[in-house]
Amino acid sequence: MTTYTISVLYRALPAWLKLTRAERNAIFTAEVTPVLAKYQSQVTTRLFDAEAFHARVSDVLLISCMDLRHYYFLIESLRDTSLFGEPYIELIDVIVSVEDGFREFEASQPRHETNQ
Repeated sequence: MTTYTISVLYRALPAWLKLTRAERNAIFTAEVTPVLAKYQSQVTTRLFDAEAFHARVSDVLLISCMDLRHYYFLIESLRDTSLFGEPYIELIDVIVSVEDGFREFEASQPRHETNQ
């Protein structure tokens, strides 16, 4: 089975930063946590802070899954939250990658193939 890892790079907007930390936590708990919980059996998510290290990207959502439909459904559900609706965040980039994809590719090639 192929494991996909998706890096969702985003920036917290001034509307988010103007909120108190308690307000941010309340929004995250009420809106985002239920979405992540809904898909936890199909996707793994991890959150990373990058604002101290990158000028454009403040945060990274790292998603792993074996079926890109599950990733897609997760993102569609997140788009229904105020993170996108207010908006509180701006997507900067989405990078889809395949874990050890070269190994699967090499295993699929005939043994007599040479590097040309």
